Amino acid sequence: MLYPIEGSCQCGQVTYKLNAAAKMVVACHCTECQKLSTSPFSITAIVASTDIEFSGDLKEWSRPADSGNRSHAKFCPNCGNRIYHFNPDDSSIIKLKLKPVNIADDSIFEPTAHFWACEKQSWYQIPAGVIFDKQP
Repeated sequence: MLYPIEGSCQCGQVTYKLNAAAKMVVACHCTECQKLSTSPFSITAIVASTDIEFSGDLKEWSRPADSGNRSHAKFCPNCGNRIYHFNPDDSSIIKLKLKPVNIADDSIFEPTAHFWACEKQSWYQIPAGVIFDKQP
């Protein structure tokens, strides 16, 4: 795969350039990610913050997480697309909320793990060997 890979929110106001491969790509089946993605799971790429560049205005939102921590997110204030999640105490990585469209090799965003399988939709079949009941 050739880098950078470019992506954007739905309206195009927020864009990004991913300059290197993700450290990991996961599918999350928790009910919050189902709400976020309006599908049975969301796809997230764990990315070094130094490997990605953003342009456009972003707003911030947070909610309580099951762990007792807060889940922080950046989103486009125009179209509302969630762009990434982050931990304010660790700026070395971000969790890019992927919308893998219009790229030549979409296999780079194939999940290698499925988290929160205990909350997945009953009709969805997760591939063998990549299931985690919750988040490791």
